[in-house]
Amino acid sequence: MGFDFRIDRRGGIPAYVQIVQQVQQALRLGLLQPGDRLPTARAVVEATALNPNTVLKAYRELESQGLVETRRRHGTFVTGTLGRSSADSPWRAELADVAGRARAAGLERDDLAALFADVLEDLYPSKEPDVVPHQS
Repeated sequence: MGFDFRIDRRGGIPAYVQIVQQVQQALRLGLLQPGDRLPTARAVVEATALNPNTVLKAYRELESQGLVETRRRHGTFVTGTLGRSSADSPWRAELADVAGRARAAGLERDDLAALFADVLEDLYPSKEPDVVPHQS
């Protein structure tokens, strides 16, 4: 399976975190399955111009999460799964419809993402707050 990473150098999210998040998302959507091979670190470096240590750090993090396994001289393979959704889920079509209507109404991507994050937080509250109290 061909899997390409997209690295946003302007977003403020470390590149290794972006790699981890993209693999996690692909697993949730069913785009990656146990047994699939991830691109070699060398291939990712060539395609993205990242430092090899950055790619290896991402792969080590995925391995510590039990999602991949690196086999010396053979590559890095998916061993775990996440979520129960898939790319062809009817929920995706509904969300695409909502996003399309929001865009037509003039909402920017970040506005819709903030609204959706707020709705998710209401329905799936975090166990620990991410808010740091302000001290005077």
